[in-house]
Amino acid sequence: MTVHVVQTGEDLWAISNKYNVPIESILNLNGLVSASVVVPGLALYLPDNLPHIRFYRIKAGDQIGNLAFQFHTDPASILAANPGIHPNQLRIGQIIHIPSPLKLQMAALGFIVPSSESANLTALNSVAGQLSYLAIVAYSFTDEGFAYRELEDAALVARSKQLNIKPLLMIRNFTSAGFSPDLAGRILENQQFRRNLVASILNLARQRGYGGVSIDFEFIPPERRRDFISFLTELKRGLGDLVLHVNVHAKTEDIPTNRIIGAYDYAAIGRVADMVAVMTIDYGYPGGPPDPIAPITWLEQVIQYSITQIPPRKLQMAIALYGYDKAVRTNATKAMSVLAAQNRAISTGSPIQIDLFAKSPWYRYWRGVEERIVWFEDIRSLIEKYRLLDIYQLAGTTFWQITLPFPQNWAYIRDHIAIIKT
Repeated sequence: MTVHVVQTGEDLWAISNKYNVPIESILNLNGLVSASVVVPGLALYLPDNLPHIRFYRIKAGDQIGNLAFQFHTDPASILAANPGIHPNQLRIGQIIHIPSPLKLQMAALGFIVPSSESANLTALNSVAGQLSYLAIVAYSFTDEGFAYRELEDAALVARSKQLNIKPLLMIRNFTSAGFSPDLAGRILENQQFRRNLVASILNLARQRGYGGVSIDFEFIPPERRRDFISFLTELKRGLGDLVLHVNVHAKTEDIPTNRIIGAYDYAAIGRVADMVAVMTIDYGYPGGPPDPIAPITWLEQVIQYSITQIPPRKLQMAIALYGYDKAVRTNATKAMSVLAAQNRAISTGSPIQIDLFAKSPWYRYWRGVEERIVWFEDIRSLIEKYRLLDIYQLAGTTFWQITLPFPQNWAYIRDHIAIIKT
């Protein structure tokens, strides 16, 4: 892969000539509005014919020759990609780069909230080759535990199947006021209400033609920790061969009394669910101070803890397709797609910085007298996240949500990742 970071005084014509890549390709791959304006710090994803780079952590007994065989390459290529390493002095835990014709394999799940049918189908069609699952965010439940459909989902279910994407019924404890701890707690603590919810989810999943269910119960009261496992166990028993996918808040340690993460017993959830998606997003959250959406150091700490509780083959990390634009004085937050965040930097003439510790891009601009800071993702931060996925051999990732444009992400997956279709 080639990533070019725009320097002061550079333009797209010079970059196009340097890499022998047509300007139109640069515009399309990076979602740029115009060829005439760029800003310093803008990271551009450019096509090339170089081998894929795989990331590998050395284990006891590994030898360069064996790794070359495993990755369908040769020892000389591995040594050339890792200056300074000695083939007879590999260190356990050492991370090396391996040029390989073999792409990273992963299961990718995209969320979508049904809105305009035509716009939704256009978004789905555009990324169909990069998805294994589509979680359709269209369901909630009553105070007595009866699941119901809030939004029309039939067209998305049907089109997913045509595209060889498995549709999942996503249900949330979401009300007009947002995620409701009380709603989740009320249902989970009552055995009859839990049964109502399980039965109604199963009925809807089968009636609507889903291939499984994605559970997104957030801010569950910590005292309902065991009840949540009981609910998931009953649900999985009823689903049988259908997929049970569970989304959980990210954490780096287990604190059973914590009001946000306490209810999620990772180990128990991992035993019941087919897939567990850890929400490695919103480290910098709406209303909070300007911070990265998912700093790489925090994300790796979450993964390191998670794999002690959940088998990596079941574990997904989350990637945000959005950024946050925050007023520095008040922390008032506006969400926008990654592409909109990138292009706002260009339209405001704001140089893009990269936080080397977080491996995340950001920039500052002014709206009148109001100072604003935008944190988002780009091809650089994206590659760092896929690097961790490869190193820790996770099952894959989730994307919130696919109607938010991020052309660099989908191009990178198409070029360097093999999506597992189920």
